Amino acid sequence: MIMKRRTKPPFWNRVREAIAPRKGWRRGFDYIGKRMKRLPDTPHRIALGFACGAFISFSPFFTLHFLGAALIAWIVRANILSALFGTVVGNPFTFPFIAAAALGMGNWILGTEDTPDAGDKEMSIGWLWDNFADIFVPYLVGGIIPGLICAAICYWVLRPLVGAYQNRRRKKLAAKAAELHAARLKTAHNPASAGE
Repeated sequence: MIMKRRTKPPFWNRVREAIAPRKGWRRGFDYIGKRMKRLPDTPHRIALGFACGAFISFSPFFTLHFLGAALIAWIVRANILSALFGTVVGNPFTFPFIAAAALGMGNWILGTEDTPDAGDKEMSIGWLWDNFADIFVPYLVGGIIPGLICAAICYWVLRPLVGAYQNRRRKKLAAKAAELHAARLKTAHNPASAGE
């Protein structure tokens, strides 16, 4: 691979970099913002795609968020790459709040008790499997309403921003093209200046 490191950093350095990057989280979010604005699609499709990614972040399918976002975006004819960017709404900082909102809403909708407490039992895969219906189903049902609200907010905020950016970029490109055209016309009418 061209951009691959020659020597791999130690495992704990890679873990630390994933949790707290040296260059900060803001740089990553800035990059996503710039990539979103430059996607070659309409503001509606880009914003709708991001909203699909934001919506799927409220589901309990943690390892399948990219696939789910792409599938929903494909169904509603939104921008798929934008949907993948939208999954950034679900991240290690927001997942505790997302999970609490989804479980609380799900338990309220289903009329069930709160999520089972581990008590003295050790938290394990076995405990999760035994309490699957008490955790997964309320999370799945309860994630729909907050997910739709978050998706609507993302769409409402992003569509005008992407549209304004695309218009500004289009005007800059048109001005640059006009400037180049004027320079070519000038050299075509005055060949002596081109040879100097």
